[in-house]
Amino acid sequence: MTRTERYFVGGVVVATLLAGIARYASGISPVLAFVLATIALAGLAWVVSFATEQLGERYGPAVTGFMQSTLGNLPEFFVVLFALNAGQLIVAQTAILGSILANALLVLGLVLVAGANRSRDGLMRFSPRLPNDTATLLLLASFMIVLLALATALHDPASHHTKTISIVGAVAILIVYGTWLRKYLAGGAVPGETAVAPRLSRAVAITMLAVAGVGSAFVSDWFVHALQPTIHQLHISQAFAGLVIVAIAGNAVENVTGIVLAAKGRSELAISVVKNSVAQIAAFLYPALVLVSLLTSTALTFALSPVYAGALFGTALIVWQITGDGEASLFEGTALVAAYVILAMVAAFET
Repeated sequence: MTRTERYFVGGVVVATLLAGIARYASGISPVLAFVLATIALAGLAWVVSFATEQLGERYGPAVTGFMQSTLGNLPEFFVVLFALNAGQLIVAQTAILGSILANALLVLGLVLVAGANRSRDGLMRFSPRLPNDTATLLLLASFMIVLLALATALHDPASHHTKTISIVGAVAILIVYGTWLRKYLAGGAVPGETAVAPRLSRAVAITMLAVAGVGSAFVSDWFVHALQPTIHQLHISQAFAGLVIVAIAGNAVENVTGIVLAAKGRSELAISVVKNSVAQIAAFLYPALVLVSLLTSTALTFALSPVYAGALFGTALIVWQITGDGEASLFEGTALVAAYVILAMVAAFET
């Protein structure tokens, strides 16, 4: 571990302690508590990302990208779980949706910009297999969400059974994801990627993952506790908080890791980290939370506002069109970022 990385880990520990103090001390501004919890959450996400990368360097881009997205999504999982338990359904729904859209539009767009800038001919190249598989999984989730959005908007008889439909749909999507994952991980490393020797031992990496994972659970609780007062004090919508603030904080791993990897020329691993996260949130995390929410005070379903259902379906098509051929330019990367900015503006005026 380099000196800079050690300092960063120390900073994350300090931020987490300060966030804990702000949560339980009296007289602390909710906005300050929220900011500290956000910084701590992003820092812990980086620790998870760093430890996972060091552990995964032994197994190639496919496994590394999967591990990094899986453990990197821990903060999002806990945030949504605590939001559901607190009865904040809109925040929970938009946090999940925001994670998908932030990764598929903002993070992927910035990764493509970084990768295209590094390339001599202005094109970032990568294997089209994962982008196409991700688009299929995203379209499958979108299919479910769009159907329920239409049924609800039209007051169709099916709209009275969204919970049952969501449970069956969640199981079906999880089966599809498991089928894909088994084949994907069996594919092994992608030719052309240069392996990098890990700087942490396996034991140290696993310990960091365990500690950061437990820390994420606590900080997520503090984050959700301070979220609602902050929303009222700053006069922002719950939709914007979930789609933008929570999504960006929870996706700090992909924000930093993917862009840095692309800037270093490691296009396959950069795409793997981001695309795995998109696929996993849409086809694993969301369905899994639908089932887990049966144990919380608020049930989560696939029934979303038609605006967000349309945004998700449109995102799936845009991402498929841009990355399906295995290459992307600066222009295409900026187009994805612009789409996210438009989405954020819409969310800012939603309730």
